[in-house]
This record gives sequence, C-alpha cells and structure tokens, in this order.
Amino acid sequence: MKNKVILFITFLSLATSSGFAQSGAIKKANKQYDKYAYIDATKTFERVAEKGYKSADMFQKLGNAYYFNANLEKAAKWYGELFDMKTEVAPEYYYRYAQALKSLGNYKKADEMMLLFNQKAPEDIRGKIFKDKQNYMDEIKANSGRYNIEDAGINSAYSDYGSAFSTNKLVFTSSRDTGNFAKKKHKWTNQYFTNMYSADPTPEGGLAAPEKFAKNVNSKFHEATPIFTNDGKTMYFTRNNFNNGTKGKDANRITLLKIYKATLTDNHWLNATELPFNSDSYSVAHPMLSPDEKTLYFASDMPGTHGQSDLWKVKINDDGSFGTPENLGTTINTEGKETFPMLTNENELYFASDGHPGLGGLDIFMSRLNADGTFDKPLNIGTPANSPQDDFAYLIDTKTRKGFLSSNRDGGKGFDDIYKFLETRKLICEQLLSGIVTDLETGEILPNTKVTLFDDKFNKIKEVMSDDKGFYSFDMVECGKAYYVRAEKEIYETKEQKINIAKETGKTELPIQLEKKVKPVAVGDDLAKAFGIKIIYFDLDKWNIRQDAALELEKILDVMKQYPTMKIDVRSHTDSRQTFKYNEKLSDRRAKSTIEWLVKNGIDTSRLNGKGYGETQLVNKCANGVKCSEEEHQANRRSEFIIIAL
Repeated sequence: MKNKVILFITFLSLATSSGFAQSGAIKKANKQYDKYAYIDATKTFERVAEKGYKSADMFQKLGNAYYFNANLEKAAKWYGELFDMKTEVAPEYYYRYAQALKSLGNYKKADEMMLLFNQKAPEDIRGKIFKDKQNYMDEIKANSGRYNIEDAGINSAYSDYGSAFSTNKLVFTSSRDTGNFAKKKHKWTNQYFTNMYSADPTPEGGLAAPEKFAKNVNSKFHEATPIFTNDGKTMYFTRNNFNNGTKGKDANRITLLKIYKATLTDNHWLNATELPFNSDSYSVAHPMLSPDEKTLYFASDMPGTHGQSDLWKVKINDDGSFGTPENLGTTINTEGKETFPMLTNENELYFASDGHPGLGGLDIFMSRLNADGTFDKPLNIGTPANSPQDDFAYLIDTKTRKGFLSSNRDGGKGFDDIYKFLETRKLICEQLLSGIVTDLETGEILPNTKVTLFDDKFNKIKEVMSDDKGFYSFDMVECGKAYYVRAEKEIYETKEQKINIAKETGKTELPIQLEKKVKPVAVGDDLAKAFGIKIIYFDLDKWNIRQDAALELEKILDVMKQYPTMKIDVRSHTDSRQTFKYNEKLSDRRAKSTIEWLVKNGIDTSRLNGKGYGETQLVNKCANGVKCSEEEHQANRRSEFIIIAL
C-alpha cells in the first residue's frame, strides 16, 4: 500500500512538472502568436502537440498560423484536429477549414464545411455566394485551359511576387536579399524583408538577371508592389509604416503597411511620401492606377471594410491631391481577403480573393467595370492560372495577351514565384460590332458621323467617329447581350438602333442609314409619310392619345417647329364597325384629341385644322360585313397630317 502511494505521488509530481513545462511553452508560444511571430509559435505549439497535449485554442492558433502563412496543407491538418475535438468553434473556422481542404483537393468535404458555414453565419457574403453558386466548379472548368504558363525565369529560393511594367522593364518584389551583412527576417513568414527588383527583357523573349530597383526608397523593412504612371516619372508602392528613419505602430505596437509615392529625378527615385489616407491604425497596400491615371485602386482594412481586406478606390485630382476613399462594394468584397487589384484598359478588374468560390487559397478573379461605375459578378479565371494554393498579382498586356502572375503553387522554386503566361482565349466571349454609315436616300457614305454605343440600360459605353469611308467599329461587345447604337450628324435625323449580339465569338455588322432633317415638302403632302413618322393609331372605340402615339406626335411637333409657317389638317378615321353616324362623331373626337395634344405642347391653334371622316376613307377591304382581323381593322383607326400651307 505504501509503495503504491509513493508511486502515485511520484507520478503526480512528474505529471505536474510536465504540465508546468507545457504551460510555460504554450504561454511563450501564445506571446509569439500575439506578436504575429507565427513561425516561432508553430514550432512551440507542434512540440507540445507531439507530446499528446490537446487544446482547441492551440489547434486554432496552429491552423491560423499556417493559414495566414499560406501553408494550407498544414492548416488543414490542425483545423482537422480542432474539429475532431467536437467542440463549438466560431463560424470562421468552418470557412478556413474549407479553404484548407481545397488545397488538398478534398472539394467534397470542403463544400460540406461551406454549407455548415452558411448555416452558422447566414448573413456572411461568402456563404451566400457559395449557396447561390454551388456549381462553381463547373464555372471554373468552363473558364479553364486559356493560359500557357511557365516559370518567369527570375525566381529565387525566397519569395518573389507582385510584378509591374515600368517603361521597358519588369519590376517586382523579392525577399532574396536585404543588402546588409546581417540579414533581417520577418517573424511572420521567416522570410527576409522584401525589396524591389527589376529585370530587362532579352532579345529571346525572356528576362535578364534581376537587379536592385529604386535603391533610394528601399528601407530595412518591406517595400513591395509598385505601380507606375505612363510617363514613368511617378511610382506608388507599398512599404511598412516607416519613413525618415521612424517606424510607426498601431495600438498593439504592430507596424502595418502604407502606400507611398516617389518621383523620378535624374534617374533616381526620390521624395518618398506617404499618401494622405494612410493611417497607423490600419494597412493600405498594393496600389494600382486606372488607365486614365485619375483613380488609384488599393487593398485595405480601413474602417468600412467588409472583411479581412477589401478593395478600395480613390480619386486623384488634377492638382495631385486625393479624394475620399470609396469601398468597391459587396459585388467585389467579402468577409475574406480581396487584394492585389489590377484594372486593364478594357475595363476588366482582376483581383485575388479567398472569399469568392475558388480552388483553394487566393484565386484570381475578373469583374467587368460597367459604364455606370458598377461591377459585374466576378468570374474565376480558371486553371492553370489558378491552383489549389495562393494565386495573385495578375498583370497583363492587353495587346499581346502576355503577362505575369504570382503563386506559391507546388513545383515552384521559392516561397512565392512569378510565372509568365500567354492568354490564348479571352475569359468573356466578345464580338466586333461594326458597320458603314450612309445617306438613306442617296446611299452616299457619311464620314465624321458620331456613333455611340450604349448597354441595354442606356449607359454610355463608348463613342467613335466614322472614318473617311463611313466605317465605324466597337471591338468590345459581349456575346449574347443587347446594345443600342446611336448615330448623330448635322442636318441628319439622329437614329438609334437596338442590336442583339450572337452568343459565339465573331463579328456583327450593323449598317446605319441616316435621313436628312430638311426634306422637300409641298402643300397636299402627308407630313407623317414625308418624314417617315409612324401612323397615329387609336384603340377600338377610343379617342385618347396612346403612349406609342404620343412618341410619334413628338416627331410631328418637331417638324412643325422646324417649319414655323406650316399649317396642317388633322384627318382622323375609324374602322367600319359601329354605325356610320357613331363613327363620324368618334373620328371627330379623335381629330380634336390630336389637335389638343399639339396645342398643349406648343403649336398655335391657328396652324391646325381638323375633321373626322368616320369610316368613309378605309385603307383596305374591311367595309361593313367583311370579315377582317383586328390588325386589319386597326389600320383604319388612324390620324393623318396633311400640309395645307407652308
């Protein structure tokens, strides 16, 4: 009995000693985790876990540490341990576990976790999108196979990402070297702090050996993701909150990210100044200029952000000052991460997101920017541009369809790598819409005609002028959509036509024939016929002006204003149904109704006569007793406008 007691006490003592050691290790790891030293934290947590210690909090932090470092395979392992404990966890862990499972190709279980996520957080945008788009893999499959991708030839064993064009160079971000003897590592990733590098194109179509870029603005902390103005004299870039030798920190003593602006002077990048909407309290990063350089797009978690990071835009004023940042909205942004925006001269916004349905980690999406400033629903650009890992920092030359993207996919050389690509087929099916503008009567070509393209909601998309051969074209109309085309030229009536674009890639021709405004008219002519105005019709037994009739009367009104001395005789008619006397009175009411409309809209009564002719002047065979269709009877219920003076 005594021996058993001694053994029990010894066991308890050993267990307590071990518990104290584990407790101390976990306490230390928690401090490392709280300081974003994820690499150090995971090493400690994993040593404790290997000894059989289980804790929901520890598994959450292990999963998070790997998740935030884009090591989704290991994140899946520890999130799996978390869910195996059958404890209640926050909805966000269902989402992260689903993302991590995708990196392993386990889409079935990932989708199951997403459905549970949607149930537990029904208002979350990411869950709503998934619920509405459970066939997302079909969309990805349809959008895949459009890229030829290979290593860009400039990668190192470290992190290389985020490329931009600067005149004839490719500028990118790399953690390959800090330029110091004592290389400083970032505890979040265990990578060296990043600097900007550039590579010149080679005659063979590759890239030369990279060199340090903009040494005067590189600091001992992160510099990354530059973007340049078209003249190459201004650069916006991301840097840690560090300027003039001073490091800024938020309330938790964390150094966040800011966007800086530098100018090229005597071939040196100088005067790095931070933008006015930066803050010590949130990050602002990954700038991108619109093609007209009047808007700066960026990623941030500033107040008003829906998720971990959103895409924003800010106006650049003519004097170089900035407007108020605007969130791009929930069509683009989710509760997850949206980052690395890139807007092309074809109004296509490419960005990386882990909030929209994808293959795992960050995927690259494209959303069309409409003429009214709204965005279409984002489309996953498919494989091989996207992979089960992080894919981001998309860059394309829209003329050559060549570009670059960044990824930490399997088979790479370093932590992140840059890949060059050729897009062999555009994501959205498009057609060329074109035609020739001519005179309706003579067939003469009409150069210098303004032709405007509108979408189906009459938002202006683009405006062109016909060339010396009367030819116009729009090269970005989308397959399967309806558009309106308006043609305008002096002394011609403006013409507007609706066109439905076919659903296959190709060409759509839309010839435009314009009619001259001033036409030779004479007393006795029917004004409507002379100017191609539709006949004014009436409903059965009615004399009120219908909506379609009012549109045509607007044209009669316009002609009478062009000819201020013109007088007309309004002659109204009925069909043969009802009695002769009844129809005579009905037609007279129609003539008076027509005249009243014109007077109400500005025509003096002295210029108008009117009379009803009943059923005496039918335009077809539909007399009393003759069986006719309603359409044939309608042809007789009309008003005519006969010129009686000029």
